Order: sequence, then C-alpha cells, then structure tokens
Amino acid sequence: MKSKKKDIRALTKEQLREFFVENGDKAFRGNQVYDWLWSKSLHTFEDMTNISKETREMLKENFVINHIQVDSMQKSNDGTIKNGIKLHDGLIVESVLIPTKTRTTACVSSQVGCSLDCKFCATARLKRMRNLNPDEIYDQVVAIDKQSRLYHNHKLSNIVFMGMGEPLMNYNNVLKAIDKITSPEGLGMSAKRITVSTSGVPKMIKKMADDEVRFNLAVSLHSAIEEVRTSIMPFNEHFPLQDLRESLEYWYAKTKRAITYEYVVWDGINDGKEDIKALIDFCQYVPCKINLIEYNPIDDGEFQQASSRAIDNYISNLEMHDITVNVRRSRGKDIDAACGQLANKS
Repeated sequence: MKSKKKDIRALTKEQLREFFVENGDKAFRGNQVYDWLWSKSLHTFEDMTNISKETREMLKENFVINHIQVDSMQKSNDGTIKNGIKLHDGLIVESVLIPTKTRTTACVSSQVGCSLDCKFCATARLKRMRNLNPDEIYDQVVAIDKQSRLYHNHKLSNIVFMGMGEPLMNYNNVLKAIDKITSPEGLGMSAKRITVSTSGVPKMIKKMADDEVRFNLAVSLHSAIEEVRTSIMPFNEHFPLQDLRESLEYWYAKTKRAITYEYVVWDGINDGKEDIKALIDFCQYVPCKINLIEYNPIDDGEFQQASSRAIDNYISNLEMHDITVNVRRSRGKDIDAACGQLANKS
C-alpha cells in the first residue's frame, strides 16, 4: 500500500534542507522551497520557478500542500467580509475581515467548532471537530491580507484570534502560526498588532507568560461574579475567577503588558449595580481596559442586549474609577459575521 504523502508545511526549514541533502541535492534548495511555501504562500509545486522540473516532480511524489480555499465570501453593508474557509479534509471554518477608516483587522479561527460552552456564542453550539494546523491559521491571514489589499487598498494591519474556537486549547499550533506570521520569512507582521482572545484558561495564560510571548492578551470576561459567570460560561466552574485572576496577575508580573477585558452587558443578567461593582473590583488587580461589546443575537432570545442606560452606567462608573472603557459596535451583523455569530451559516 502506498504511504500517505506528508504535508510539506509540517516540516521546518532545517528538515527541508535535510530532505534535499538526503536526496542528493544541495541544502540551499530547502531554503528556496521554504520561501515559496511561507513568504510567497504558494500552493502548488509547479509554480516554484527557480527549481528544476525534476525537483518539482520529486516534491510532488513525496509531499502535498494542504492549503485552504475560500469556499464562500459574503460582503456586509459596512464593508466587513466573512469567509467560509474549506480545509483540506472538507471541514469548514469562518474568518472575517473587519475594516475601519484607518486599518483592517483579520479575525481568524483556531478550531473547527469550539472546546468550550459559552451559552451566548453560536460557535459553542458546534461540536469541536479538531484543532487547526499552523498553516491553516496562517492561510486565513494570507487570504484576508489579499482581500484587504484588493477591497481596501492597503495591507492587513491587525489580527485577532476571536474567530471560531478557544485559542488556548490549541496552544502549540496557535503559537507556531504566530511565529510564522511575525517572522521575516513569513508575513513579517509585528506581534504588537496581534491579539489572542481567551475565555480564560488559567494554566495556559501562565504558560504564555512563561513562554514570553510578544502578542496582546484579551479575556472574554462578561461577569466578575462567580455564579453569574458560571451561568453564562459553564466551564467557569472548572476555571473559577480566583484562578483566572491569579493567572492574569502572573501574566502582568512577567510581561508588564495590560490586559483587555471583553465584556457584553445583557438585560437582566449582568446589568445591575452589583455587576458593575464586581467588575471595578476585578479591574484593580491588573492594569487593564474594558471593551464593552454590542451583543449579537443567535436566534433563541435567551440573551438580550442591555439598555443604553445600563451601558451608560457601566461607562460612567468605570471612568469614575479611572478605568479605560471603549464601546465596540459590532460589524458585519447583516451577514452573521459579528462577534459570537460564527457558526458556518454562510
């Protein structure tokens, strides 16, 4: 039985160099192929024009390039683009291009489905099928960068890991993807322009700090009251707020970088004075800012956007305690591309 071909992008540059030496070629040939695969994001061996036809045939005999395909694309009235991304095994994830007047942001996925169970998120209702490989994450960014240049006339400026999946449950592959994205041999983007958003996995937040990552950290908080957070994010029972707080204190002690708390206010759930006070208290432990995010319904009516008055109460009280707060209006709602809506409905 013929052995299955290996995805060539699973190899390091050194492994590629070794492959060519073992097959009677020069080591530098591995550098050339690596450049085609990552810096130039090529998806076919045939187009590697500085390599002989015989060498290209040898690569085809031994390897495949499991690249993604933009299977569907929807454009919002506000310029947001949602991509349905088909993976090599036929599974689908979604990614989003979010434009503003000054920048474009790629919102990328890290898992097919999600490992966690947030009740307000459409993605959480999908069974987690598998983790994405580093190249599948990388390819999403490449695709959105091309769209940014085509439709908005400038290169991609920011990346957020806020698509489908919990990034810290796919930690190794997410970090490998970011290494490629930030490498001069990849896309050469600054790590400061990348934000990894987590629902809060304390052990992995500490590991990020120990690994001295250079990107930004955002935490999907939504309540600083234990029982409230557990009611909307049941996994909180296993990762309680005390553990989360300690991991964030550890993060700041190691990195000296502030944290962004993502926070949706829902009617009758977390819109009271006690909810505001708990959030203010939680913010005292680590330098941070709050992003109040507009809620995007997922059809069942259990969660409803809080009133403008409740939002204003949050803003005024947070500012009174010198806590930076921004209100994030959702983009792409008309195509189900907004925060919490990604569920392969395109």
